[in-house]
Amino acid sequence: MAAEPGRRMPRAERREQILAAATRAFARGGYAGTGLDGVAAEAGISRVILYRHFDSKNDLYRAVLDRACARLDAAVGTDGFDDTSIPALVRAAADDPDGFRLLFAHAVREPEFRDVVDSLRSASADIARRHLAEAIPDGGWQRWAARLVPAVALEAVLAWLDAGQPDPDTAAERIGQAVHGVIAAASGQ
Repeated sequence: MAAEPGRRMPRAERREQILAAATRAFARGGYAGTGLDGVAAEAGISRVILYRHFDSKNDLYRAVLDRACARLDAAVGTDGFDDTSIPALVRAAADDPDGFRLLFAHAVREPEFRDVVDSLRSASADIARRHLAEAIPDGGWQRWAARLVPAVALEAVLAWLDAGQPDPDTAAERIGQAVHGVIAAASGQ
């Protein structure tokens, strides 16, 4: 979404342009491997304009992660798990693969930003635990499955993205089979 040279953009539109460019740049190089000059070049703006919107690289990266979280929340929801959850997760990843990778592949390795991913994983485990209470008695196996189900789903989606998004029409079904395999193992089936 590069602007025409010399064209002034409304502040919100410029901020969104910067966030989209920063998402692409950080997804390629991670936090440590991406400089603000690279983000500015990706956005087609000067570093001065970048600093009008973000105080620091840290501030920009946090805003990129917050944007990715908000998009994921809007696509998947934040308080339930049902038959639409995995297809929604796959669609969200397909719609914003760079943001998805930043959240679950890059930020997890960045100590300064790990809190974002830890919060997502904790919320996912709580949702899974509530959902699994019907199928698995309370105890160690339920706790195991509640942690493993979201991990399997997220890693499966990342692997699907990394494999070039093969057969998108059946991806959610296949990922769902892996998740249901965890549930079956935890319930002793």
